[in-house]
Amino acid sequence: MAIRKIEHVGVRVINLEQSIAFYTKVLGLVHRNTLVPGNGTVRLGFLAFAGHEETEVELIENAKEFPAEGKVHHLAFTVDDVEAEFVRIKELNVPLRDTEITTLPDGSRYFFFYGPDGELLELFQPGAR
Repeated sequence: MAIRKIEHVGVRVINLEQSIAFYTKVLGLVHRNTLVPGNGTVRLGFLAFAGHEETEVELIENAKEFPAEGKVHHLAFTVDDVEAEFVRIKELNVPLRDTEITTLPDGSRYFFFYGPDGELLELFQPGAR
């Protein structure tokens, strides 16, 4: 198979600037550029982690309501210290879905929280694989 990696994950948002601010402040992503393709009814914001631009998050602003396919279910981001991140996210007053960190049988640990448009985000610390 020729597929090598995830290129980007597209997330529909209502307010591009608000979402760019959230993803840069809360998750540490860097806003790479904003594009307005085609007839100008859609704006696209591309973000990635500094030094790791091989995978991007594409924020898609084009409507006041979401289409039938909705947003993505969740975005998961790898972290080195899930406990420290849990504390940091709580201190930023970001709405949490999980009130505690979940541990999987392989030792992986994670928790979920919400982005500005209710998108589900996960911070994930891998265990033994």
